Amino acid sequence: MDGKERISRILQRKDVDRIGLFEHFWGDTLKVWQSQGHIKENESLENHFGFDMSIIWPFNYIANLDFTPQTIEEDEETILQKDGNYAILRKHKLHNATPEHVDFTVRDRNGWEELIKPHLIDTKQDRKRINFQGYLETKKMADQAGRFFCWAGINVFEQMHPICGHEYMLMGMALDPDWIKDMTKVLSDLNIRLMEILFAECGKPDGIWFYEDMGYKEHPFMSPQMYDEIILSAHKKTFDFAHSIGLPVIVHSCGYVAPLVPGLIKAGMDCLQVIEVKAGMDVLKLKKDFGDKIALCGGMDARNLVANDINNIRKELNEKIPILKKGSGYILHSDHSIPTDTKYETYKFFVSEGLRLGKY
Repeated sequence: MDGKERISRILQRKDVDRIGLFEHFWGDTLKVWQSQGHIKENESLENHFGFDMSIIWPFNYIANLDFTPQTIEEDEETILQKDGNYAILRKHKLHNATPEHVDFTVRDRNGWEELIKPHLIDTKQDRKRINFQGYLETKKMADQAGRFFCWAGINVFEQMHPICGHEYMLMGMALDPDWIKDMTKVLSDLNIRLMEILFAECGKPDGIWFYEDMGYKEHPFMSPQMYDEIILSAHKKTFDFAHSIGLPVIVHSCGYVAPLVPGLIKAGMDCLQVIEVKAGMDVLKLKKDFGDKIALCGGMDARNLVANDINNIRKELNEKIPILKKGSGYILHSDHSIPTDTKYETYKFFVSEGLRLGKY
């Protein structure tokens, strides 16, 4: 059974030979392991560890594609720039990290209508937003390796905050929900439009992977009621589109999102990833409550990997894998991504021990 068949069956909670395997890494982790001689210079992490999946993010969601980023200040480690969303972000130059949100020009409906919306509804810009070649190359490599290939991108919550920031977005959800609903409509339509173009010309993937970070420590960014009233319809529209062309939907969400899971299932989610332990997520409770409805990916505490704590890694895998693999529906993955602090030998143990326990 190859990765493509294995993941396809896992997402349907059908019998397989073992649990699935996939992972995200910090951009510099591969470089460190290559410099240490563990991985060959031209070898991919997918091939080295035998992952069952490959993904690619082929869309550019920046509103004004023709805007030249404006540098406001710069030092040896960071650069502060205004981008094509007219957002001011501070980015690290020495390593890959989430940019610091410094300020936003778009703070309300007027800013959205004037500066952003016209660009996103301009269909003449659509093709410029798509990395056709990268998609084709990744698809070909996944097909050759027998891996399950996912188109990856962000959905409406993750599309909105680069435009106006979390603070103004969340205030808008409370004070001007019609503005936020308009953004979700425009952004979900954009995603579907671009996918239709890409898939018609380059072929469909095996699945759809949406990044949608809707929580932080011990709390989601919104109540389940607010999710149902403002976000769910856009999610359902994009999930329904995927299902209409025979593709399952995997939703990545960092943070504590347990209260939103019933709504995500109602919208049509097939698999939840990343199930962040340090934020309060409990993968075993999710398995108990929703394991007959969705597959799960992740939920293994990355702090043990960062600490290179083999005993705790072994303990967690032994506690969770036997339960998670019951009835199929589980893909082994950390609860976030693997940083440079994690030793190659540590991650290799995590994979080998997890797959040993995950055999049927």
